[in-house]
Amino acid sequence: MRIVLFQPEIPPNTGNIARLCAATKTPLHLIEPLGFTIDDKHLKRAGLDYWPHVSVTVHPDWDDFLTINPERIVLTSARQGTRYCDFRFRENDCIVLGPETTGLPKDMLTRYEHKVTLPIWGQVRSLNLSTATGILLYEALRQTDGFGC
Repeated sequence: MRIVLFQPEIPPNTGNIARLCAATKTPLHLIEPLGFTIDDKHLKRAGLDYWPHVSVTVHPDWDDFLTINPERIVLTSARQGTRYCDFRFRENDCIVLGPETTGLPKDMLTRYEHKVTLPIWGQVRSLNLSTATGILLYEALRQTDGFGC
């Protein structure tokens, strides 16, 4: 499993996701441009002292990320896709989440077949990026027996 943040904007979200990736030994890929610098104090504070335990790669753009030859790209969307609990994750999926304010670009959403969504019942547009990442990653790990228990 890999977590991919496409042009993340908010340092504390990325820091929290980095901490999640450290806890689950999940590689984290950041696609530039980023809405912060990697040495941002808010980013470091949110990840606390876990940064040395995160396998993080920063890519200058989407095409550079694709050079790692991902097995399957799974995009996330607040408005379209298969409900995350009905989607069948695979062990080497790359779960891609978009910028906090806009989500993934429409051209990406039309280019890739696999999309997942998290149901929302309340009067909000979307869930926080780090919350959504945690839900998706743990479901993907549960389905693929990735907990190592």
